[in-house]
Amino acid sequence: MKQKVIVFGTGETADRSHFYLANDSAYEVCGFTVDRPYLDRATHRDLPVVAFDEIESVFPSSRYKMLVALSYVGVNSARAEKYAQAKAKGYGLITYVSSRAITWPGLVIGDNSRIHEGSIIQPFARIGSDVVIGPGTVIGHDTVIKDHCFLSGGIMVSGKVTIEPFCFIGAGAKIRDNITIASGCVIGAGAVVLEDTREKGVYRAHPATLFPRSSDALQRI
Repeated sequence: MKQKVIVFGTGETADRSHFYLANDSAYEVCGFTVDRPYLDRATHRDLPVVAFDEIESVFPSSRYKMLVALSYVGVNSARAEKYAQAKAKGYGLITYVSSRAITWPGLVIGDNSRIHEGSIIQPFARIGSDVVIGPGTVIGHDTVIKDHCFLSGGIMVSGKVTIEPFCFIGAGAKIRDNITIASGCVIGAGAVVLEDTREKGVYRAHPATLFPRSSDALQRI
């Protein structure tokens, strides 16, 4: 029998989480929940939507688990807040690991985390709670990713890296080995990080520049 799950959220992140759980997990999504000010519909994806302040009366924690499926708003603080509130209500929080991800025995991973398709988690890595690892991301050996982090797709994290809590790392970023990403950092898409960062630092990559000639004027090969 599948474990019954309620998803917090009705946005794009929640929709993707619902799809993954429905098609690639041992969980059954039975409904959604949102804060009452955002309760603008009775159903979503043909399932009931319940205000979070009354969720226990409809989907009690003794029978249902939860996934807080929010994005990286507020450098993950919004998701972390709901994570804490769900736990305070007594809900067990599930973790989803795609069957199309590559992991190894002994992987340590906390609750309310998501590892998406095409990701590679090398041996001896440790992943905290409420962590999102996007598609095609490589996590090197002996790397530690602490709680409430969000890694977008296509990131390369080398070995023995430490990523402190509440970090966001944009698509395609690269992080060299043996360094620490301090807490609260934002690493922009495509950035290459070669040394320890400062707490709450924002690191941007150099954007692409427009070449002064059009593509049809380039030499043909």
